Amino acid sequence: MAKKKEQEKPVTHTSEHHGVTYLTGMYQDYFLDYASYVILERAVPDIKDGLKPVQRRLLQSMNDMHDGRYHKVANLIGHTMQYHPHGDAAIGDALINLGQKDLLIDTQGNWGDIRTGDSAAAPRYIEARLTKFALEIAINPQTTRWQLSYDGRRNEPITLPVKFPLVLAQGVEGIAVGLATKILPHNFVELIQASVKVLEGKKIKLYPDFQTGGMMDVSEYQSGMRGGRVRVRVRIEKLDKSTLVIREIPFGVTTGSLMESIVKASEKGQIKVRKLSDNTAAEVEIVIELQPGVSPDQTMDALYAFTQCEVSISPNACVIDGTKPVFLGVEEMLRVSTFNTQELLKQELEIKLHELQEKWHFSSLEKIFIEKRIYRDIEESETWEAVIKAIQKGLAKYIATPSTKTKGEKRLQLHRDITVEDIQRLTEIRIKRISKYNAFQADELIKQIESDLKQVRFDLAHLTEYTIKYFQNLLDKYGKGRERKTEITTFDTIQAVKVIANNAKLYVDRKEGFIGWGLKKDEFVADCSEIDDIIAFRKDGKFVVSRIAEKVFVGKNIIHVGVWKKGDERTTYHLIYQDGESGKAYAKRFNVTAITRDKEYDLTKGGKDSRVVYFAAHPNGESERVEVQLAQTSKARNKVFDFYFEELAIKGRSAGGNTVTRYPIRKVAQVEVGKSTLGAQKYWYDDANGRISKDERGKFLGSFDTGDQLLTVYGNGDYEILDFDPTGKIDLKDLLYAGKFKPKAPLSVVYYEGEKQWTMVKRFLVETTTIGTRFKCITDHPDSKIFYVTVEEDPIVEIGYMSNRQKVVEWVQLAEFIEVKGWKAIGNKLVDKKLISIQAQGSEEEVETEIEEEEEIPPAPSKKKAVQAELFSPPPSKSKSTKSVAKKPAAKTTSKPAAKSAPKATPKKTPKKDTKRKKGKGGGYLKTGDTIEFDV
Repeated sequence: MAKKKEQEKPVTHTSEHHGVTYLTGMYQDYFLDYASYVILERAVPDIKDGLKPVQRRLLQSMNDMHDGRYHKVANLIGHTMQYHPHGDAAIGDALINLGQKDLLIDTQGNWGDIRTGDSAAAPRYIEARLTKFALEIAINPQTTRWQLSYDGRRNEPITLPVKFPLVLAQGVEGIAVGLATKILPHNFVELIQASVKVLEGKKIKLYPDFQTGGMMDVSEYQSGMRGGRVRVRVRIEKLDKSTLVIREIPFGVTTGSLMESIVKASEKGQIKVRKLSDNTAAEVEIVIELQPGVSPDQTMDALYAFTQCEVSISPNACVIDGTKPVFLGVEEMLRVSTFNTQELLKQELEIKLHELQEKWHFSSLEKIFIEKRIYRDIEESETWEAVIKAIQKGLAKYIATPSTKTKGEKRLQLHRDITVEDIQRLTEIRIKRISKYNAFQADELIKQIESDLKQVRFDLAHLTEYTIKYFQNLLDKYGKGRERKTEITTFDTIQAVKVIANNAKLYVDRKEGFIGWGLKKDEFVADCSEIDDIIAFRKDGKFVVSRIAEKVFVGKNIIHVGVWKKGDERTTYHLIYQDGESGKAYAKRFNVTAITRDKEYDLTKGGKDSRVVYFAAHPNGESERVEVQLAQTSKARNKVFDFYFEELAIKGRSAGGNTVTRYPIRKVAQVEVGKSTLGAQKYWYDDANGRISKDERGKFLGSFDTGDQLLTVYGNGDYEILDFDPTGKIDLKDLLYAGKFKPKAPLSVVYYEGEKQWTMVKRFLVETTTIGTRFKCITDHPDSKIFYVTVEEDPIVEIGYMSNRQKVVEWVQLAEFIEVKGWKAIGNKLVDKKLISIQAQGSEEEVETEIEEEEEIPPAPSKKKAVQAELFSPPPSKSKSTKSVAKKPAAKTTSKPAAKSAPKATPKKTPKKDTKRKKGKGGGYLKTGDTIEFDV
């Protein structure tokens, strides 16, 4: 036993003999204690209320002082120090942070600006109070668990009874010891809607939403767990061809830091900016003026690549659950918060039930005590005990309690026994109240209490429905103005080498074999960027690719230098070389798509003294004819002949090539360069961001060759012709059509004429030739808009409109309905109503518009933008049945357009079918109107 006690004796770190304190184990214990304190008591929020301790103490202190009026922040900080053991600076910073989130704190004065980074005014100058929302969802002393404050003088909440996913709504960031947390803010409305879905047993998915707006790619969010990330971008508008405007900024970025990053990128030459202005006031506005000739689309990509116009945010969702930190996804956090809210509501209902039962209990006692005049029984009682017995005896005649209940009981049933405290309250009733007692009002009060009791019991029995109703009430009261601000989209990956501006100049010393930007006294080659690779070909048939620098040696006798792009399959090199061993001349066409940097490659067969006699580089694989002149000493009969490179197949760089001649060559001269032999390339555009690419992603644009142009048509009636840029972007706002411009292909347009409120049809050839300017092809009325546009040769569409409260469907062959006219022509009237749907034959999508309630009532002007439909299928086969226009009734629709998959039911009163064909000017007649045409 003695040995065991000796072993259990605590280890001390001091030595009595030497007076030395040993550090063995001390740091480990101290570190763990400190780390645990910082994690639990300072940096990480609790999952139950979503608050850090300092935030919780702030809200409790503000509730203690709450009287409906604003309080000086300095006073709030001082009062909070009764609960919080740290300095006023930490409390003040936490209060400012809460106030800037615009959810729990109602602020007054200069509280700073998260967009500009401006700090708040001094605490003595600004004021705050709790919002109504905070009082409703976070404050309830009856359901709050309490503990002593750090000095034992006051009680503070362990956690506040928050009935809302506050940690997800506000977001939080904290750095502890050996642990950090970063939970991004989410949308108020979406959180409530998701909580309702959780209670309904449905799946949920949550994504962040930021006060600063912007655009966001959440494809790698991973529910906010470690390892995930979101990419956030500014929203950039093209004011004109030389001006960009930033309206919204990324989360965590200020206008000052954003402008500083743009200035640095401009100084490095990564972007070319002429002027930068910050006009931020109530809204963010940063104006970027570009240098002349700079592409705004390429500059936008460069801004995303080299500045804080795009930032990547890595979340790390960590919260305190009980007494330890846990890592949870945001969906799991929401589930925990939702069910915690349900439990808190249950507690509130149980408390309310108990209060109502007590109120009913005493109201019933009071009613019997006064109406039965039991107070008279105590007139002869001389002691307090006698008074109590007299009242108990008097009440027992009319009231039954659980302990005195008998079979066939006719007395009033109480929920519990009568206590001395109940009788004492009865004796405290004043004579004035007894004399003015109103039995009717007392009965009505008891009935109301019983009704409330019934409702509370019903809510407890249907707790899930009650919780859903609670969340819906929060949404109705506080959801207005809290719609999503950050647009969720998908970003493409921007390669810096493709978007960086040309910020360097390439020079070459061909004889000595040097290239670089520092050889300013030598031959200028081209503009390039500081991250470009340079390819250099030499007279001996070898080439090398190196990263550009101030001065790089690539070998003597350079015959060609250029910027090399990895994976470039369009740039084609033409080469004729004389083999040193056989003496024959060979020709080859080849690409250089992949290399090892600074490695030397041989384009010949490797013979000694091989030499290049002709070399040319063509950026788009153009054909070429050269004149070959043989040496005069050769025995060839024909010493001058033409050679056609387009007859050669494009092969790899290591191919030996085709024989040109077995005689020595004296000279090779270029005769002409023809068109590309590679053919047109197919391009698509991403329907999320408008970027043009060859990745077969998004919607097909067409096959484009050198000199081809792009045509875009928009819902507001504008069209525009653009020079095709394979690295550019398409403006997706209100876009209806984008494709290769074919000058001889007429545009067929179905549009709504806002002034007359008719649906019109026109077909026209694009006659304007100005590049990059929008022209309006419909009337200028603000309500006019295009429903449908196509470049098909013979389009057939199905239209739908309301007539006599029924949907009428017709097929219209547009080429037969109207002939091709001028682009300023109004067109022909199709129907004197607004269409509710239009669909091309063979198309899977239907364009729907707003439905008219009455045929006689003109529709209200619609602000809804036209929806792009994929209506550009191959032209349908021509047949008599498709050319005719037949009206057929469809199912009644009162408020929403009929879905394309819904069956078209025939009503009892079927209107007569009109099988007459709608023709143009050539013959017949138009049922709904004549041709209208005039020059604007």
